[in-house]
Amino acid sequence: MLRPLALTIGEPAGIGPDLTLAVWQNRSQLSLPPFYVLGDAQFLARRAKLLGLDIPVATADPSTAAETFATSLPVVSIDRPITAEPGRPDGSSAPAAIEAIRRGVADVLRGAAAAVVTNPIAKNVLYKSGFQEPGHTEYLAKLVEEMTAVVSQPVMLLWSPELAVVPVTIHLPLKDVPAALTTDLLVRTGRIVAHDFRTRFGIARPRLVLAGLNPHAGEEGAMGSEDAAVVEPAVKQLQAEGIDVRGPLPADTMFHPAARARYDVALCTYHDQALIPIKTLAFDDAVNVTLGLPFVRTSPDHGTAFDIAGSGRADPSSLIAALRLAARLSERAAAPAAVGR
Repeated sequence: MLRPLALTIGEPAGIGPDLTLAVWQNRSQLSLPPFYVLGDAQFLARRAKLLGLDIPVATADPSTAAETFATSLPVVSIDRPITAEPGRPDGSSAPAAIEAIRRGVADVLRGAAAAVVTNPIAKNVLYKSGFQEPGHTEYLAKLVEEMTAVVSQPVMLLWSPELAVVPVTIHLPLKDVPAALTTDLLVRTGRIVAHDFRTRFGIARPRLVLAGLNPHAGEEGAMGSEDAAVVEPAVKQLQAEGIDVRGPLPADTMFHPAARARYDVALCTYHDQALIPIKTLAFDDAVNVTLGLPFVRTSPDHGTAFDIAGSGRADPSSLIAALRLAARLSERAAAPAAVGR
C-alpha cells in the first residue's frame, strides 16, 4: 500500500494553508507524491473560497488518503475547529498547530504515513499559549521520546541542491553560543549527519566540513581559543571514527562555488552562520530537514508571512521541494548507499 505523506496545517493564520491548497491544485503538473493534511476540513474549504480556488476538500484518514488525493484534498481531522483568519492568529491557532504536529508524528511512527512535512509555525503564538519548546526541531524529539521512550538528538539540516548546512547550536542568543558549543556536541552532531547522509541521502562517504566559531577560525588563537580547544578535537575524533571531515575552516571562505564543490554538508557553529548563506543561495527552494529521528521530517524554509496570508501571492516553491525531498528520503532510507551527492 502506498503510504502518503502527513502534512501539518502549521500556523492557520499564516501562508501554510494557502500553499497547501495551491500545491494540491497543481499536483498533476508537479508530479507530487500523495499527501494528506492534518487540520480542519471546513477551515481549508473556507480558505480555498477566500482565495477563489475551486478545490474539493474531503475528510479522510491516512489509509484512504492516497486514493482520495487524486480527486480531492484529503484532510485528516485533528478534532479541533480552526477559526483564525489570514494574518490574525487567534485562540485556535496554537492548539491546532501543536496537535497537528503530534498527530503527524504518531501517524509516521505507527507506519500510517511515509514521512512528516510541517507547514510553518509562528513561535511567538505558540509561546503565548504556554508552549515550552524552542521550535519544531526540539518538539519533534520530545514527541518521539514520549511515544517510544527513545531519546534522540535532533539535528537541523537546511538542504538545497546548491548547499546543505547544519547549525550545530540552533535557537540560542549569540552570547550563549560559546558555552553551548562543546566538543561532545560537535562529535555527536557529526556522527548523526554522516549517518543520515549515508542512509537517507544515499552518499556512501559523505564529506563534512566544520566552520570555525571565530573570524579566520581563530587565527591560531589570535582571535579566540575556541576553535583550537573545542572544534579541532571534534574534527580529530570524527576522523578517527572514519568520517570524512575537515576543519575548523574560516566561515567567510566556505560558501563560494569552488569551496562548496569540495563538501556535501557544512556544519556551522551557530544559527546565522548556517542560514545566511543558504537563504542567500536558495531562499525559495531550501528545505528544513530534521536528522537524528526515526522518521523523515521536512519543512519549507520560511516563516508564516502573515502580511500576505490569504492573498494568493505566497510562493509554494519551498513546500514543493519539502514534499519531494520527504518522499525521496523516505524511499531511500532502506536503499543501498551510492557514491556521489
